[in-house]
Amino acid sequence: MTDSKIYDVLVIGSGGAGLGLALKLAEHPLRIAVLSKFALTAGSTYYAQGGISAVFDAEDSVESHIEDTLDAGAGLCNPEIVRLTVTHGKSSIDWLQQQGVAFTEEFTTTGEKVLHLNREGGHSHRRIVHTADATGKAVSLSLIERAQEHANIELFENHNVVELVTADNGEGGKKIVGAYVLDSQQQQVKAMTARVVVLATGGASKVYLYSTNPQSATGDGIALAWRAGCRVSNMEFMQFHPTCLFHPNAKSFLISEAVRGEGGKLILPDGSPFMQRFDARCELAPRDIVARAIDHEIKKRGIDCVYLDISHKSEAFILEHFPTIHKKCLKYGIDITKQPIPVVPSAHYTCGGVLTDSYARTDITNLYAIGEVASTGLHGANRMASNSLLECLVFAERASIDILERLPGISAPPAIPEWDESLVIDSDEEVVVAHNWDELRRFMWDYVGIVRSDKRLYRALSRVELLKSEIAEYYGNFRVTSDLLELRNLVIVAELIIRCALLRKESRGLHYTLDYPDLDNSRPPQNSILTPEI
Repeated sequence: MTDSKIYDVLVIGSGGAGLGLALKLAEHPLRIAVLSKFALTAGSTYYAQGGISAVFDAEDSVESHIEDTLDAGAGLCNPEIVRLTVTHGKSSIDWLQQQGVAFTEEFTTTGEKVLHLNREGGHSHRRIVHTADATGKAVSLSLIERAQEHANIELFENHNVVELVTADNGEGGKKIVGAYVLDSQQQQVKAMTARVVVLATGGASKVYLYSTNPQSATGDGIALAWRAGCRVSNMEFMQFHPTCLFHPNAKSFLISEAVRGEGGKLILPDGSPFMQRFDARCELAPRDIVARAIDHEIKKRGIDCVYLDISHKSEAFILEHFPTIHKKCLKYGIDITKQPIPVVPSAHYTCGGVLTDSYARTDITNLYAIGEVASTGLHGANRMASNSLLECLVFAERASIDILERLPGISAPPAIPEWDESLVIDSDEEVVVAHNWDELRRFMWDYVGIVRSDKRLYRALSRVELLKSEIAEYYGNFRVTSDLLELRNLVIVAELIIRCALLRKESRGLHYTLDYPDLDNSRPPQNSILTPEI
């Protein structure tokens, strides 16, 4: 077998979840590989502005954090998973500090130095631990540095997974044995075998035309798991962040939820506020409510955007709390200390994903999923702000516990046949990939966006089925490239979103449909679960 590598644990993804797990496992004598599709810093963790929710304030409580999360999730959160996650908030922050993450602090009236806590939409208390307005960057860089120092961890940049490889588990099901991986720089597909494989690939918001996510968020792990035989759940709940910078050159730069948490007001072009007409919590309502309100005002009035105004705060306050946002907006001629920020909603977070249990286990033996790729039951129908990085850390810990317990009983994986390219050639028409990518993201934005209808969903489904056949034909004839792999995964994710949306005959959380505008109270809330046909 050519160019084969064998590992104890293969982690696919280099964000907070993947590196967090790798570092926890690396304290034991294991051979661990971490794959990053692009650079180690290219994932969503690095770009996360807001922070990590955890109970530190004396006036706050774990019970309050649980209640807020359940409320945001609109009846679909798993209460046991919510409690499990929230109760590990403080220990997760402690662990990050041990890895070198420096969080923003302040002094109390008695001179004691404590963590500064922000408040964001859906939270009834200040409980967002942060590093100014670039928390994800601080977390990402610290974890990368620790991983680079560790002898038990091998880091592979520019390695994109083509397919997961499974074998019979002897019990009528499947077990994971490794993956085929494209080395994008060498343009070579490698076989990498492992006793355990962990998906930590992030979300799928790049399935939409406008997204706050980095280029890497193409739903790879969800599509890989689906093709391998895993169930997926609640893919209709795609969260649109209410406030993305509206500027032709800004490339969907996110304006953090914390701006509203610190008193930022949403206003119309004439300066009048409007959130009071949609929710008593105004700017601090959960994201789905705020995003729909903005979408409603934009469509009703025929305007390009609304505005988020924090200029009533002092310049010193703004520069201290939002240095990254201030600098970025200034680059585009917007001084947020003096003028409001033009904003629009943009696809932001995948609340559903690969169905997992409380130890991050999937339907395939020895295959785990952690972070945004997974559907754990924490978020339900709508993720509450800053619960995502917390989920990454908690389920990295849960997965590490289970993996360490099971590894002694997992035999060495069988050899994987080398990748066969004998029947394919180099593509002579890359424009096909670019055209299909653009078409997919446009009809998903138009038909499967913030407001949906059955008519729009069926239109999207007919188009996605046509694209699937075109992409499958292309994949079967030409050598794989990273762009082709992403497109192949995105079209699967798009279909999963549409099919889950068609299953839900009600409006709940992030899924709002004109045909069923109310909650279905005739039965207990149901998760949308899809099972692949093998």
